[in-house]
Amino acid sequence: MAFHEVRFPDNISRGARGGPERRTQVVELASGDEERNASWANSRRRYDVAYGIRRADDLAAVVAFFEARNGRLHGFRYKDWADYKSNLPSQAITPIDQQIGTGTGSLQTYQLSKRYTSGAQTWVRTITKPVAGTVRVALGMVEQLSGWTVDTTTGVVTFTTAPAGDVIIRAGFEFDVPVRFDSDSVDVTLDFERLGSITSIPLLEIRR
Repeated sequence: MAFHEVRFPDNISRGARGGPERRTQVVELASGDEERNASWANSRRRYDVAYGIRRADDLAAVVAFFEARNGRLHGFRYKDWADYKSNLPSQAITPIDQQIGTGTGSLQTYQLSKRYTSGAQTWVRTITKPVAGTVRVALGMVEQLSGWTVDTTTGVVTFTTAPAGDVIIRAGFEFDVPVRFDSDSVDVTLDFERLGSITSIPLLEIRR
């Protein structure tokens, strides 16, 4: 089992469907009241990329990608067109989009993350697959053009010199979702004109 640092074809993922899911246990009491408990602390994303296939060449590309990943065995990158950057879809990335940590004067590494806020509640998503060339970093409100590196396979930002204590560290970026195929088979249907289709090609987010 390994992770392949390749991205599923963008032209096909653009037409896919899917998004986050959560796992909640709901128990109905004898009184009719409910008790609800979250089984997962974090959401997990599912997608179906069959909806993005429009041509026979798309079908061939998916089959080749599937074979190269050995079905469910190896993970890969996937661009979720509904949620792939550190700010709103209509906005350009800036180095102050997301707060990723606070300086201590000794800590040099910080994990990229994205906050989802509604009302008083916030959920923080760990970002492990930033897109190379898109990451921007700021200390306070000042962009840092040097003095740091980012590991695009883990989403960890490393500073050459540890940021001073109480300095807010911010970042902006595009990112992919680490996924795998959720089936070990691809069921292709060919019509009389040799145009192919696939009923479903499920992908599942990999959580570590």
